[in-house]
Amino acid sequence: MLKRKITDTLSAWKASPNRKPIILKGCRQCGKTFAAQHFAHANYQSVVYINFFENPGAKDIFAGSLNVDQIILMASAYLGSSARFIPNETVLILDEIQECPQARTALKFFCLDGRYDVIATGSLLGVAGYGEQPASIPVGYETVIDMHPLDFEEFCWANGLPETAIDLLRNCLNIETPIPAAIHSRMRSLLLEYAVVGGMPDAVQTFVDSRDMSSVLRIQRDIVRAYEDDMVKYAPTADKPLIKQCFQSIPRQLAKENKKFQYSLIKKGSTAARFAGSLQWVEDAGITVRCRNLSITELPLDGNAIEDQFKVYMADTGLFVSMLEDGTQFDILNGNLFGYKSAIFENLIADIFSKMNRRLYYFRKDSGLELDFVIRYKGQCTPVEVKANDGNAKSVKTVLKHPEKYHVESAIKLADLNLGRKDGILTLPLYMAFLLTER
Repeated sequence: MLKRKITDTLSAWKASPNRKPIILKGCRQCGKTFAAQHFAHANYQSVVYINFFENPGAKDIFAGSLNVDQIILMASAYLGSSARFIPNETVLILDEIQECPQARTALKFFCLDGRYDVIATGSLLGVAGYGEQPASIPVGYETVIDMHPLDFEEFCWANGLPETAIDLLRNCLNIETPIPAAIHSRMRSLLLEYAVVGGMPDAVQTFVDSRDMSSVLRIQRDIVRAYEDDMVKYAPTADKPLIKQCFQSIPRQLAKENKKFQYSLIKKGSTAARFAGSLQWVEDAGITVRCRNLSITELPLDGNAIEDQFKVYMADTGLFVSMLEDGTQFDILNGNLFGYKSAIFENLIADIFSKMNRRLYYFRKDSGLELDFVIRYKGQCTPVEVKANDGNAKSVKTVLKHPEKYHVESAIKLADLNLGRKDGILTLPLYMAFLLTER
């Protein structure tokens, strides 16, 4: 069984005396249902489970009065003896709650009543064109948590890396000392494996159980096809082909030297006016993440972001690699990255940062100066350069030479190197990106 950080989040939620109904929001197949059910059965005397996608008739439970006693009566009648509502010992799981807007509205009344906990999951909450929206979203009466596929640390756990090894890495980062050779070698291998497997639970479990990359690739491509089916099935009719074209253009977008998203690469003559809403649909579905250009390298980053200049990355690196040509996984595992090497490793770091709930920013000027990522780290605006091998971080050096202009005092280079510091640049192995947690 895969160990997930969301379990700690749910434990903290349950320990809170003023907890509200919680919604696990995330892309399809990232493990929301399993996490909710596993936690529920381990922590409650009674678990009542309703899946609105598999059992659309269950929507009728919420078709009338939203009084909690009335809902319990209807649920008991509909589900039979499997539904036991024991005050303060029952959790109600509402799976795929976006399929039943009235159930979302009912969360307010469960919150006010307080006798029963509610865990809901939602894959396409708020995505344009997906079903009916709730008559009333229970603002202030629900807690929404973004859930992602497995992050790199969870992937390491799944592959048997002990916590003591991660603690050692943290200590090396804190005192800025090189990583011991054995751990360094193991982490480099794990990172390349994560680059091609990613974090979708089914893909990770298959990899851990069999090490069969062909089976992993089939799972990943099935997920990508399911996403494309969602685009055709649920998007507004006029946007269906546009959304799919946006999604399928991502590998071409990232193959460019200047990875700024260009609508013209979707289709000749395409414009933001025609495709911006379609691109937003894919992002809202949790499939992609946006990395915005900054007007200046200075905090606050969000306040200096340029809304119409951005890169787009796949939210899961494994799915991104699966969209490339056959043989790419083999090449990456053997260190042969060819023309896609910068795209692969930038998407890998975007995956790691976004799963840490970091918003993504970069900095590019028309002069050619470009910083792959810019983050808030230890209270400072910090450029992060990503190099597949060693690489000369020219842009970082330029920025550091002019602190009065760029407001930057130190920088980080992520590369296939061991840890060290020189001339204001902290060089870290690529695999240590997940440890940059300080804000």
